[in-house]
Amino acid sequence: MKKAGRSRRNPLDAVFAALADPTRRAIVERLASGKATVMELAEPFKLSQPAISKHLKVLERAGLISQEREAQRRPRQLEPERIRQLSQWIETYTKHLEATYERLENYLQTLQGKEDSP
Repeated sequence: MKKAGRSRRNPLDAVFAALADPTRRAIVERLASGKATVMELAEPFKLSQPAISKHLKVLERAGLISQEREAQRRPRQLEPERIRQLSQWIETYTKHLEATYERLENYLQTLQGKEDSP
């Protein structure tokens, strides 16, 4: 079986792959409070600047963060559109699960009503 090319992949595949790593999740969490440079993002970790840069590239390829240029600084920031897409995807499945649980609850109440009837 042939693997699908990158151009045919769902963009959320890259998002979930990027967020599978705890360091990258921590970086996203940090960027939720505002822009930061590579050195600022590297501070809480026992990782080198090149290692943090690799994590940032994965997040950038997934569309979760972007880089700006402010004079000599190149801070990273979250990309709200990709976060919104992720949230919408999760919300779709949350609604589906809630509807499934509601049907199950109704079915269980029906069964319980039949047991209570003489």
